[in-house]
Amino acid sequence: MSPPGKVEAKLEQLGLVLPEPMRLPHGVRLPFAFARVEGRHVYISGHGPQAPDGSLAPPQGKVGADVSTEEAYEAARLTTLSILGTLKRELGDLDRVTAWLRVFGMVNSAPGFTDQPSVINGCSELILELYGPEVGGHARSAVGMAELPFGIPVEIEAEIAID
Repeated sequence: MSPPGKVEAKLEQLGLVLPEPMRLPHGVRLPFAFARVEGRHVYISGHGPQAPDGSLAPPQGKVGADVSTEEAYEAARLTTLSILGTLKRELGDLDRVTAWLRVFGMVNSAPGFTDQPSVINGCSELILELYGPEVGGHARSAVGMAELPFGIPVEIEAEIAID
């Protein structure tokens, strides 16, 4: 087994673990890929926060009502780990990422909640911490949604360049 790359070593140093593959709720079928590699690009489907065992991580609900901004920020970090887990399984090495191009963050927002950017900062700040500004700097949107699947507070998709 080869030694972990720089990004995986940084994850370990931070005490963060990549979750197992998504364990879907009973009866749910998702007929699409969680990642699609096309040439030097990887298109990441919407991911939600996962526990280490691959199940959906709590809390569920609307940010600004059931879930605090701080809890949602942590959910965005867990969602980023979910994306990284998918990338690791797809690419074999997280160091193959040469640029995070775009992040699209969706927040399950209660009426009147307008701090979606602070929530999705949980994703952006972890990417920058792991990859640095040169590779980790990305374009981003953070928007509110009326609902998200399974009541998750955050869903994130991304576009990434690889070598």
